[in-house]
Amino acid sequence: MDLGLNGRVALVLGGGGGLGSAIAQSLAAEGSLVAAADIDKSAADATAAAIAAKGGTATAMAWDLAEIEAVDANVTKVEAELGPVDILVAITGGPPPGTAHGQSVDTWRTFFDSMIVSVMAISDRVLPGMRARNWGRIITSTSSGVVAPIPNLGISNALRLSLVGWSKTVAAEVGKDGVTCNVVMPGRIATQRISFLDEKKAEREQRSVDEVRADSLAMIPMGRYGDPSEYADMVAFLASDRAGYITGSQIRIDGGYIPSI
Repeated sequence: MDLGLNGRVALVLGGGGGLGSAIAQSLAAEGSLVAAADIDKSAADATAAAIAAKGGTATAMAWDLAEIEAVDANVTKVEAELGPVDILVAITGGPPPGTAHGQSVDTWRTFFDSMIVSVMAISDRVLPGMRARNWGRIITSTSSGVVAPIPNLGISNALRLSLVGWSKTVAAEVGKDGVTCNVVMPGRIATQRISFLDEKKAEREQRSVDEVRADSLAMIPMGRYGDPSEYADMVAFLASDRAGYITGSQIRIDGGYIPSI
């Protein structure tokens, strides 16, 4: 199946992480020109190197999403190196585990800026070009917590819901211009973030990591954690010409893990 992504410019936020790197590589395998942006430049470099090793085109850049004032300059850099952004994949770092109550106002503001406002600001920067070209994709990676709140991830559960409402609204506003906006939700995908959360849960409950992991596996109908490439391939499909009539949707890649209908 030709996804029609050859030559499309993709900006992948969080492109050095487990999910982001896999997504960047999946898009590059389909011929996209990829900008991997991450707060950890060395991780973004590793993604770009992996793409180049397979004959793809990629650039790496350091990008702290909390620095909203840097949005225009960073997008301009991508445009200068690769061309106008056709595909924006937004992955923002997860906040630390903790309750939803008892958090300071500064904590809420800090993570709202880095996780939510950043995605909105970057989207607003690239949307005019997408609309003018009558083609664009905005794909936002959130969390299963937006449909089934995850215990002890209070900040994430609360804030990521903002992106779901925002994406659905933007989808209605720009659909006639050939731009789609969708949300993807991971279940238990085998990344460093999931390993970290498993470890923290084990510490909190004074159990072994193996016990915590076994509990999670028992809740997944497929009986395993997902591979990042499985998540990435769905994102690549949503970015493609073939998914041109899918917008305003929330899609789960979870092996049946999320319990809600």
